[in-house]
Amino acid sequence: MTESTGTVYIISDGTGETASTMVRAALVQYPDTELNIVRCKNVRTEAQVDNLIDEVFQKQGLIVFTVVSETMRRKIMESASSKGIPAVDLMGPLLTSLDTYLGKTASGHTAGILRAVDERYFKRIEAIEYTVKHDDGKVLTDLDNADIILVGISRTSKTPLSIFLSHKGWKVANIPLVVDRPLPEELFKVDQRKIVGLLIDADSLVRIRRKRLEKFGQDPGGEYASMGHIQREIDFAREIYKQNKRWPIFDVTDRALEETAAEIVRVVASRMDLPHDALL
Repeated sequence: MTESTGTVYIISDGTGETASTMVRAALVQYPDTELNIVRCKNVRTEAQVDNLIDEVFQKQGLIVFTVVSETMRRKIMESASSKGIPAVDLMGPLLTSLDTYLGKTASGHTAGILRAVDERYFKRIEAIEYTVKHDDGKVLTDLDNADIILVGISRTSKTPLSIFLSHKGWKVANIPLVVDRPLPEELFKVDQRKIVGLLIDADSLVRIRRKRLEKFGQDPGGEYASMGHIQREIDFAREIYKQNKRWPIFDVTDRALEETAAEIVRVVASRMDLPHDALL
C-alpha cells in the first residue's frame, strides 16, 4: 500500500531539473512511499528564501537545493537549521571540491548557466519527466508525443526499460496488458511504428513475480504468481500481438536491460527513419 509521508521542496536558482531528477531517482528506492514534490524555481534573493522557509516549516517538509551562490547556499542552510528543517545541498559540496581541485572558481558561480551549456541535458530531463508521467498507462492524453510505446503484461520490464530509454533522451510511454481488458483506444490513434510488444518466458515470470511478492512480505503462492494465471496472461498477450502484426515483439527473458533497449531503439529508429544514435 502506498503511503504519503511528506513534502520535498526543491529550491533552485535555475529550473530545478537537476534536483528534481536526483530526488526522483532516490525515491525509486522507496516504492511504497509517495512524497509531494514542490519545485521552487529561480530563487535568487534572501527574501525569496525567507518566504519559502516559512512555508516549508508549516508543511514540515524537507529541502533539497541546487544553488551556485555561496551566499545563498549559506542563507538556505542557516535559515533551515534555525527552524529545524532538514536540508540537502546537492551543488555546494561539488562546487567546493572542484574549486579546490582546479584552483579557481567556476564561471564566477553564475546561476542558470547550465541551460545555455547543455541543451541535450534538458531534452533528457523532458524525456524522463514524460516517461515517469506515462508509466503504466497512467496518462493517455498526449500519447502521440511518445517516441516509443511499450506494451506488455506485468513484470516484463516495461518500467525499467522506459526509465533507461528516457535517460537516453527517448520519451517512452508504457501500457499494461491485462487479461480480458481492452487496450485503450488512444493506443490505436498514434503512429503504430512507435509501438513495441514485450514477452517473457512463463517459468522466468513465475520466478520474478514470486520474488517480488516475497520481497514485500506477500504470499508468493497466490494467483498473481501461479503458472496457470501467468500462462493465461502470456496467451492473451500473444493474441493481442497477433491482432496487431505491425508491432515488433521482443522477448525479454534473461536478457540484459541494455541489450533489449538497444535493440528496441534500433528497430524503432529504422521504422521511423531516424538515425540509430539520434538521441542516444
